Amino acid sequence: MPISDWFKAREGRRYTVASADKSADLPDGVWLKCPSCKHTLYQGALENTLQVCPHCTHHFDMSAPDRVLSLADEGTFEETEAGLSSLDPLRFSAKKSYAQSLASAKEKTGLAEAVVTGRALLGGHPVVLGAMDFRFIGASMGSAVGEKIARAFALAQAEDRALILAVASGGARMQEGMLSLMQMAKTSAAAERLSRAGVPYISILTNPTYGGVTASFPVLADVILAEPGALIGFTGPRVIEQTIRQSLPKGFQTAEFLVQHGMIDEVVARGDLRESIARVLDYLCLGDVPDAALGAACPILTEGGDE
Repeated sequence: MPISDWFKAREGRRYTVASADKSADLPDGVWLKCPSCKHTLYQGALENTLQVCPHCTHHFDMSAPDRVLSLADEGTFEETEAGLSSLDPLRFSAKKSYAQSLASAKEKTGLAEAVVTGRALLGGHPVVLGAMDFRFIGASMGSAVGEKIARAFALAQAEDRALILAVASGGARMQEGMLSLMQMAKTSAAAERLSRAGVPYISILTNPTYGGVTASFPVLADVILAEPGALIGFTGPRVIEQTIRQSLPKGFQTAEFLVQHGMIDEVVARGDLRESIARVLDYLCLGDVPDAALGAACPILTEGGDE
């Protein structure tokens, strides 16, 4: 076989782990196996594809900082509320204390909380941009997460900036009990105020989006987008099946299932999100893109509003 043919065959080969023995596992931080197509992927190469498998387009989890960089115009993101973090009001402790969980999450992610928010430009439009990070205690919504999101709504309203939130969460943060559940009402009220002010709000539902987070601010957006294959719902399929004692349809709670049933507006591949959101903002904003240097807000088409 010519050496050129050997290289071609190697490039098209599917690499898998030969043994289930732990000693044969792929090294952490170097290689990983795609759960969909089973190709073995170099993690460094995934950075160039926004954490999307180049073989089957499976969308891997994405950190909040990377998510922000993928959406914001280059060099325009300025973080707000960077130091806001949850305390331990209930002194919760299970296998380990809540304080230990918070410290571990902060060390692992380098973040103060499970959501990153700030000002940015997106397609030239001034926006408030936020992204949740599932690595931080499952991106659960505790007091600080709810407060940061509520402040993002308030900032968008005060500065007439469209709000863009990329959501991923396991739901309310159980370690804060009722205090975490109160964030559902707080963020929903903030979304209502922004809607009445006529400021655009776009949510991006990523995998997974569940629980009290799904049941609050993400589904109140003017436009609801989702990434391919994202699982979205209030409670898991197994619990639902046990409750209703019926089998669920194939693909239940996937983004594709929800768009077919009118629950979300569109499924958009990660690489197309920035362009799609910019196009939506073009539709929602009148006239030319505002001069960012002047900090001008885009005029919103509202009943009785001026152009």
